[in-house]
Amino acid sequence: MIRFFSLLFLASIAVGCKDSQATLTQINGKQIAITDSLKGDEAILEYIAPYRQRIDEEMGAVLAYAPTSLSKSEGPYNTAIGNMMADAVYELSNPVFKKRTGKEIDAVLLNHGGIRSTLNAGDVTMRTAFDIMPFENSVVVVELSSDQIKEMFSYLESGKAHPISNMQIILDQDEKLKSTTINGKPVEEGKTYFVATNDYLQQGGDRMTFFSKPVSMEVLDYKIRTILVDYFKAKDTIAPVRDDRFIQE
Repeated sequence: MIRFFSLLFLASIAVGCKDSQATLTQINGKQIAITDSLKGDEAILEYIAPYRQRIDEEMGAVLAYAPTSLSKSEGPYNTAIGNMMADAVYELSNPVFKKRTGKEIDAVLLNHGGIRSTLNAGDVTMRTAFDIMPFENSVVVVELSSDQIKEMFSYLESGKAHPISNMQIILDQDEKLKSTTINGKPVEEGKTYFVATNDYLQQGGDRMTFFSKPVSMEVLDYKIRTILVDYFKAKDTIAPVRDDRFIQE
């Protein structure tokens, strides 16, 4: 009998606890603007100070010099900064690709929107590379059929100054394709071409769907930002120019 009443007592407690459980009925919040008016925690600031100093020193390390500022909005079809980025990818990725595959990269295509900052005149630093390319995008080399290469040229017919290297596009007065070459030659039917781009575009970013189903693909594990850093280190002066790689006649 005592055992029965004990069980009954415990059951009543369990029911009572279940009925008293709290339930979420409303959430209140407010937006806090992150501005200089917010006071920092002195203890935390003091703790991270050595790390901040080291990062600032590394980011401020001078790698090269630029006599003039370079902007992605300086002109139609091709820009000096875009040419620099595409040429840097070709120059530094091709040896890696050749060592792995025994083949050569035929051309490079990046995206205009991937250039996130102006390259200012003066010292070119590690921070410059991070400002221009803050993303973690890496180089991939896709093997495309001649039909896919034609799709690529049709896409570029829009005239936007996407960074390109080792190819030429000439538009007529109606902004239609007049002539195109890749690796210095017209596209050959039935031939495949190796085009270096970034992983975002390879997955169809910026509507570049011609990259999404390549004949083959080689991932180089080489970040474009790292390429910029290596390129700056290898050059004393950064002075690319606009040229005839993409023009209208």
